[in-house]
Amino acid sequence: MCCSSGVCGPVVDQTLVTFAADVDWVRRVGGDIQRFNLAQQPAAFVANATVKAFLDRSGQDALPLVLVDGEVALAGRYPRREELARWAKLSPALSLPVEPQVPSKCEPGAGCC
Repeated sequence: MCCSSGVCGPVVDQTLVTFAADVDWVRRVGGDIQRFNLAQQPAAFVANATVKAFLDRSGQDALPLVLVDGEVALAGRYPRREELARWAKLSPALSLPVEPQVPSKCEPGAGCC
């Protein structure tokens, strides 16, 4: 991926746009969340024994991987906002989804990177 969010390039994946917005939402409402990108931060993947074992066993095609309190909570797809809210122990009422808009093209200034 060309940028840490993964929301970049000529064709933007709506799933990544939604997930990036949901991660941002968790942070805004006070949740504690960290996101790592294998292409941008490979050392973080190797430094975590749980993640390294997962990658050794399943390979990077099995990503994304979500850890909650150091334990695997989800693998193979991005979590929904409701799942992030539950894991971050946020009020369910806060987790109403807001669909972000995807720019038609990812160009400089389009806001997708």
